[in-house]
Amino acid sequence: MGLLVVGSFVVLLYLIEIVNTALFHSLNRIFGLRPRSMDGILDILTFPLLHASLAHLMSNTLPLIIFGFIVFLSGRRVFITALAASWLASGIVVWLIGGTSVTVGASGLVFGLFAFLLVRGFLNRNWWQIVLSVVLFMAYGGILFGVLPTVASFVSWQAHLGGAVGGVAAAVLLSTRRQRSLPAGR
Repeated sequence: MGLLVVGSFVVLLYLIEIVNTALFHSLNRIFGLRPRSMDGILDILTFPLLHASLAHLMSNTLPLIIFGFIVFLSGRRVFITALAASWLASGIVVWLIGGTSVTVGASGLVFGLFAFLLVRGFLNRNWWQIVLSVVLFMAYGGILFGVLPTVASFVSWQAHLGGAVGGVAAAVLLSTRRQRSLPAGR
């Protein structure tokens, strides 16, 4: 089920990219996130669906599928919470401190899901999740440099940072230790 959901989302991204390419990427100017623009605040909801090019989308595809599928293995609620927190935090950070150009791309989601997977095992004190965190860090840890403003001028480190913050927030919110410490009825 998880692969179907994540795969369907990725197919949607490719369909949007096909339409956007046919329109000479004009959707990016309309629905891409424009930092600190009041009329652009709703673009927080649309900017991860758009990409600057097919190559841009392709660079996000494999990690989005891998991280999304692994998160989905914990259940639909966990997946939706981690994805939504990453999406919103990524957009809010870009809107607040982004540069002057329009931002598009799902890399904030990638960073959010990755950060979620990295920290949740430690929060839950779950050895299997910790082992998964270590394996994922060894395989993909280099992407964390993408939260630094010095990496590349054409990369939205703000989206990466915001997504990672959202992923950590989702891990804290969904922590089994936190759930056990809440009074009944909450």
